[in-house]
Amino acid sequence: MTVRGKDFDGALDRAAHHARAWLDGVGERSVPPRADADAVGRTLAGPLPERGLAPDAVVDELVDRVEPGLMAIGSGRFFGWVMGGTLPAALGADWLVSAWDQNAGMRFATPGVVAVEEAAGRWVLDALGLPSGSDVGFVTGATTASFTGLAAARGAVLASAGWDVHDRGLTGGPAVRVLVGAERHDSVDLALRYLGLGVPTVVPADDQGRLRTDALAAALADGPAGAPTIVVLQAGNVHSGSFDPFAEAVPLAHDHGAWVHVDGAFGLWAAAAPELAPLVRGFEAADSWATDAHKTLNVPYDCGVAVVADPAAVRAAFGVHTAYLVDAPGPGNPYDKAPELSRRARGVPTWAALRSLGREGLAALVGGLARRARGIAEGVAGIDGVRVVNDVVYTQVCLALADDARTRAAGERLVADGETWISGSRWQGRDILRVSVSNWSTDEDDVARTVEAVRRAAHDAA
Repeated sequence: MTVRGKDFDGALDRAAHHARAWLDGVGERSVPPRADADAVGRTLAGPLPERGLAPDAVVDELVDRVEPGLMAIGSGRFFGWVMGGTLPAALGADWLVSAWDQNAGMRFATPGVVAVEEAAGRWVLDALGLPSGSDVGFVTGATTASFTGLAAARGAVLASAGWDVHDRGLTGGPAVRVLVGAERHDSVDLALRYLGLGVPTVVPADDQGRLRTDALAAALADGPAGAPTIVVLQAGNVHSGSFDPFAEAVPLAHDHGAWVHVDGAFGLWAAAAPELAPLVRGFEAADSWATDAHKTLNVPYDCGVAVVADPAAVRAAFGVHTAYLVDAPGPGNPYDKAPELSRRARGVPTWAALRSLGREGLAALVGGLARRARGIAEGVAGIDGVRVVNDVVYTQVCLALADDARTRAAGERLVADGETWISGSRWQGRDILRVSVSNWSTDEDDVARTVEAVRRAAHDAA
């Protein structure tokens, strides 16, 4: 049957209606979900229906059953888990990505969207001040971005030791030593597990979670001479927001022949704001970088970005050459730079976000997130019984009350209040409430309302 535009009208019209209704209200609705997964699941229980339903009715039914279980992540008062929001241009582009339905794995087959992704990649390198000849791969998120960079690293350091892991596998080859800071994100360990590299060697960090260069120097010197080595540094500690000392650590690692990978899931974008760029000074000399465009750039899920300075290293890890696929010299195929052969064109919303912002708008976005974090920190610091326990250098603010029990009680009251969402965690031996400012829509009113919500919760928990 020939596809006709009118076949989609009903479903798209209803989807647009519901999407606009959601976006119109997300800023003022209670932030937590109104129903848990079990409650939503009960509305979806039962066997597969014998008869189908009209597309527009399917969309209506989906919204009716699922919306009570939606978190208002797009709210300017959602501060959980560094999730970010979605810029309007990026959302519009993402709708087109689904309508166009292009498999963005191969340059020859889908040149339109691949060209957009290549342009987006160049803009990312430019905005962040990374080497212009680097390969950029658009992946699912920061975990997969680190997996991509570390896969390139694994192959490169083993090749330097005379072992071709891509042909021979890991069995029988030299052990790869991976050095990480004591407060690296767990996604780094997960990526290392995927790669068969096991548990990394932990290097002590300071009281803000920054890797100590003296400890790194000692760890590097302590290893076997010439051993394949990878050093993972961090741009943006998930609790304190702090940054490892790249200017000292990167050359130190290189002096020992190590590959340096930077996990910058949300912090890499500090390079785009002049007032924050000193936080990442020296990171451009690393060998690979990982970030998540959803977290700080505010594009829709999912969109991680993997950058590798040496294209040969990442293409050796992921490149595929068969009779039915068309090789793409020069820029290469997208599947040469990331783990997937087939995928949606997730780099297109990245291009749209950057095009809508421009260099000045990107700097204002990133700088604005940091200013809102400082505003929240300054506001809650005036509340009796509440302490800010980190140095607020970027977008993270960690709060604690007099003891763990009161901190947990305040967190429970914040959820019940519904005005804001601040996730709990444990850091530096204490329970904390962690504010992660990552949504472009967070404004001064959201800051004030959040401070007042914390005040109410602290009073109730006292």
